[in-house]
Amino acid sequence: MSALPGLPRFPADFLWGVSTSAFQIEGATDADGRGPCAWDAFTAEPGRVKDGSDAAVAAGHYDRWREDVELLRRLGVGAYRFSVSWPRVLPTGSGAVNGPGLDFYDRLVDALCEAGVEPVPTLFHWDTPLPLEEAGGWLVRDTAERFADHADAVAARLGDRVTHWITLNEPAELTLLGYGIGEHAPGRSLLFDALPAAHHQLLGHGLAVRALRAHGARSIGIANSHGPTWPASERPEDVAAAELYDTLTNRMFAEPLLLGRYPDEGLAAALPGPVADDLETIAQPLDWYGVNYYQPTLVGAPGPRGAPGEFAGVGLPGELPFAPREIPGRPRTGFGWAVVPEGLSETLRTLRDRYGDRLPPLVVTENGCAYPEPVRDAERIAFHDAHLRELHAALRDGVDVRGYFVWSLLDNFEWAEGYRQRFGLVHVDFATLRRTPKDSFRWLAGVLRQQRGGTR
Repeated sequence: MSALPGLPRFPADFLWGVSTSAFQIEGATDADGRGPCAWDAFTAEPGRVKDGSDAAVAAGHYDRWREDVELLRRLGVGAYRFSVSWPRVLPTGSGAVNGPGLDFYDRLVDALCEAGVEPVPTLFHWDTPLPLEEAGGWLVRDTAERFADHADAVAARLGDRVTHWITLNEPAELTLLGYGIGEHAPGRSLLFDALPAAHHQLLGHGLAVRALRAHGARSIGIANSHGPTWPASERPEDVAAAELYDTLTNRMFAEPLLLGRYPDEGLAAALPGPVADDLETIAQPLDWYGVNYYQPTLVGAPGPRGAPGEFAGVGLPGELPFAPREIPGRPRTGFGWAVVPEGLSETLRTLRDRYGDRLPPLVVTENGCAYPEPVRDAERIAFHDAHLRELHAALRDGVDVRGYFVWSLLDNFEWAEGYRQRFGLVHVDFATLRRTPKDSFRWLAGVLRQQRGGTR
């Protein structure tokens, strides 16, 4: 295991956690009355997943949840962020609640509380019930209303034991990758016609906040992806392309929540429904704001021919008015993502500077890396060590950050990559589902012991 200098001390009440999502780890896609979701249909289409796999078994968490709770206890984290499968709770996305599906999360939450690990459920992590997707998915307003029903059902069952709630995970990625360029479920390639999916997800968030508050929830956040956008050069066309990319991936998903408006009037005018009224719902006060950070994006103007390209393993159509580029001179993860720890502190400071007193306390709800090493994962240890040092630097600089969640507890089904990319602190043998803690697991356990009062 890598020997690194001890991390600086974080505040005593700093929340340390790890994250997962239902579709990526649970499996049991036909158990307990669970209905199909958009990702089930997507993975069944040949060529959609790079290794040809599906998530029917995934990491087997549905049957091995007790073992996974014990891993969390051994790790020593204070919180576990998981997602509640919408089609397991409401198999068609609406109608009667599926009691056996909610029973699974009831047992999980009880076990977490008994182990001294705070449950932090995410209500939506991309698993739209298939009947809703077939009726238009997040492109139509009704899906936002149905999501509020899901939030109500989950809060009614779990709200007596859950303190911290997350409404949505990464609405930007679902909009851009799922509806914009078709690399993720539901596989639509609508380009800018995908923007209604962004608006309806944000509306669903606001409606879910209201539902959670009705059940007495006092700590509600969202998990938005953020990262610095760097222009490829000082040429005006590169700067303009970077500004547009930043608007579409960062500001469009933060400013309706925090400022009650979209960053561009023309953009707002292109969105469906009574946008001004919707923004009042979207901008429900948040108790904290979640940040998923992985890497910055270097952006330039597209080439003169607008040829299709690729970035970080994702195919990009030539019609886009910007071109993400590889960041030179940086080490890369197994996914090919640039390792830029200072991008995390830059992201946190940018949010603080951009939104001022409209920004609630921050929580890093995801930060992690994929590497192929089965267990001896020194690169992952170095990754988290460097990012935590940058987070601590942001704290010293006055940014109010209350927690840090590692992505991910387990190796899992990594969406369109299938099982080729491993983010876990725990190795999963996908043939046997055997769990083996990696060196990074033991390293983080040691960090947490130190933070609780051991040596620096």
